[in-house]
Amino acid sequence: MIDYTIQMLYQVFSYTEGDPLLFTKISFWIFFAVLLIGYSFVYDKPVVRSAYLLAFSLFFYYKSSGLFFSLLIFSTLCDYIIGLLIPRASSKLKRKLLVSLSVLINLGVLSYFKYAYFYTDIVNSLFGTDLKVVNHISVWVNSISGSNFDTTSILLPVGISFYTFQTISYTVDVYRNKIPPVKNIIDFAFYVSFFPQLVAGPIVRAAEFIPQLYRKFSLTNREFGHAVFLIIAGLIKKMIISDYISINFVDRVFDSPLSYSGFENLMAVYGYALQIYCDFSGYTDMAIGLAMLLGFRLPINFNSPYKATSISDFWHRWHISLSTWLRDYLYISIGGNRKGAFRTYLNLLVTMILGGLWHGASLRFVVWGAIHGVGLALNKLWSSYFSGFNLSSKTLRNFIGGFLTFQVVSFSWIFFRSESMSDAWKMLNQIVYRFGTSSVVEVVQSYSTVFALILIGFVMHWLPFRTKEWCRGKFIDLNILLKIVVIVIAVIVILQFKTAEIQPFIYFRF
Repeated sequence: MIDYTIQMLYQVFSYTEGDPLLFTKISFWIFFAVLLIGYSFVYDKPVVRSAYLLAFSLFFYYKSSGLFFSLLIFSTLCDYIIGLLIPRASSKLKRKLLVSLSVLINLGVLSYFKYAYFYTDIVNSLFGTDLKVVNHISVWVNSISGSNFDTTSILLPVGISFYTFQTISYTVDVYRNKIPPVKNIIDFAFYVSFFPQLVAGPIVRAAEFIPQLYRKFSLTNREFGHAVFLIIAGLIKKMIISDYISINFVDRVFDSPLSYSGFENLMAVYGYALQIYCDFSGYTDMAIGLAMLLGFRLPINFNSPYKATSISDFWHRWHISLSTWLRDYLYISIGGNRKGAFRTYLNLLVTMILGGLWHGASLRFVVWGAIHGVGLALNKLWSSYFSGFNLSSKTLRNFIGGFLTFQVVSFSWIFFRSESMSDAWKMLNQIVYRFGTSSVVEVVQSYSTVFALILIGFVMHWLPFRTKEWCRGKFIDLNILLKIVVIVIAVIVILQFKTAEIQPFIYFRF
């Protein structure tokens, strides 16, 4: 019995590669239940509360990333110290050097883990060399500890892109005198590592989050109902819609586009547009709901993006925390719209290409970013020179704008999702030249459940805002017993759609 208990404790507290604490796993909800039990004793003591949640957040990240947990600690310490030093610097030059040091450290670590293969391939292509990627951290750890970690590959730490941008925004805001530096290391570490949004956003700025650490815990009955609604909605988006259409149709087509007709390829593109939205917004819905249950408010990250009537409107609705980060810390920093029309268009293109590279070191993401950059530039050009040319009917104008925007966004997803540029061109070739009109009815019948779910997903997405708010309000107004009944029914339905293997969230890889 003692040996069994020790073995169980070891499994609980040890890192298992490929087995992170996902919101869609029972193990996460056990983790959260244990957290809530202890939280009931400390929620009204801000200092103890921060330390308590920091400990659970670090454990959560350790279970998701193992030894990469040390990188989170390193980034936290560097930016905490630099944040304290910036206001004490005796000159503007020293302040600039300090904030530059923060950016260099953060982007240096991110570049090493995310772009090492990309840079090596470029050097080898340009100079005809045969350089190999070496994991110098594993080499160093092996030499010190005598361990045997793989030194021939570099794995990407979960969430590194998100917390890197988060800590950069902190030091830049301190430099710009938008916020004072955080004096307490516990508070700052908690801000960086808060587990609901740590590994896939939203990217939270210190000015939005730090002040909440010093407020009294607050959770009204309506906020509790809203939080539960968001969690259930997020699970439905992820496990019923996203995972099902991914496993049963979308992944199959993208993995082998030449094996399917052009119609099937086109439906897979539209399916992926829905899949990635339900996957990513489902995660952030759950993150916002979990944070609210703990008394913290996270910013909205999605606002019905496929209702957008222009590319600019799309980026006001899609991954809002990233788009505003790119605007405030990149686009404005390289000149924004202050250098004339041409530079404005160029800055938009550069910003979106770098935004594409943020997602991954591949030409596919460069193309994806460039499509959106060109779209934003054309949108601004149209607004500047053709704003007087409008259709008389606002409804018709919005329909045409929405239809065209959705097609451009869906087209860009082909490059985002494909495994290679070659696969992207294969898919486009199938859609254009081998559409397979004669087999459309047969395909629809074969994938009737998948297509029905895609249709339902888009219909729900395009429902008027007032209808969605009515549904949310009705759930919030239910008494606790009826809420429990709805939750139980939702869980039963989710389990019916649950795939054999838990599917990781798409943005974990970024």
